[in-house]
Amino acid sequence: MSKIQRGLGRGVDAIFGAVPSADQLRKPVGYVNKEIVGERPIKAENSADIMRIPVDMIDPNPYQPRMSFDQAALEELAASIRTLGLIQPISVRRISDRKFQIISGERRYKACRMAGMTVIPAYIREADDQGMLEMAIVENVQRENLDPIELALSYQRLIDECSLTQDMLADRVGKKRATVANTIRLLKLPAKVQHDIKVGLLSSGHAKAILSVEDPEIQEQLCDMVIRDGMSVRELEALVRKVQVEPASAVKVPKKGQSELTDDYRRVLESIGKLFGGEISMKRSASGKGTMTIRFNSDEEVREFVKALESSKLG
Repeated sequence: MSKIQRGLGRGVDAIFGAVPSADQLRKPVGYVNKEIVGERPIKAENSADIMRIPVDMIDPNPYQPRMSFDQAALEELAASIRTLGLIQPISVRRISDRKFQIISGERRYKACRMAGMTVIPAYIREADDQGMLEMAIVENVQRENLDPIELALSYQRLIDECSLTQDMLADRVGKKRATVANTIRLLKLPAKVQHDIKVGLLSSGHAKAILSVEDPEIQEQLCDMVIRDGMSVRELEALVRKVQVEPASAVKVPKKGQSELTDDYRRVLESIGKLFGGEISMKRSASGKGTMTIRFNSDEEVREFVKALESSKLG
């Protein structure tokens, strides 16, 4: 019979159990402290900071090479924006004092409109002045009040809009290349996790630990646990190591009133796992009470398990 499967093959619930959501602790990112364009004349230079632009002042890019957008994906993004806000602002260029054209972010723009937003956070740039844009963004990066996501967005803008490599970027901002690369990696995290970093529910240290797991669903689960349980970076790193190397059934995260499994319980799981290839899980309370669950897919699977049990020392 097959042994207990290692790695992440048994799914998120097999690793973590049912993880309570932390959504009630989240509030949409609204950039409420950012100026709304149109309330007063704006400066002529590029804006390295984020501003909020009324949707009726933004036009799509007529040179947008992407002619069609997946409707289901747009609706999913719109739902995320309603819950979390727009994490990554769009970039626009100014056509006149009250008209702007999208440079990048048309998909986000369409999803914002679907989500019912009346103003959209955006970077404003003069598309014909590359040097001024680069200086403005670098100056913005030097500010001390940028959150990690805003800093990562600024780095990414320098790469995308100013045609800089990571080495060139590190030289411009006076940071090590590894530091720049790790900051930009934050933008690969799911929107929910980026939101929590941005509003301070999750530290950069927590984010670095979560990034070592590739599965986005598991990344969100880990994020919820940190917020729910007040998990330290060191505790999270230890949990991530378990996720990466231990049997899925042995990496249960204890809920309130539950305790981690001792070596005796783990040996039981391993012994049963040698006889049964299906999903096996065990829960134990602090008082020593608990349950063991064996999930099967057919009568034949159970009959094979009984035969293996009877021919073993356990039978």
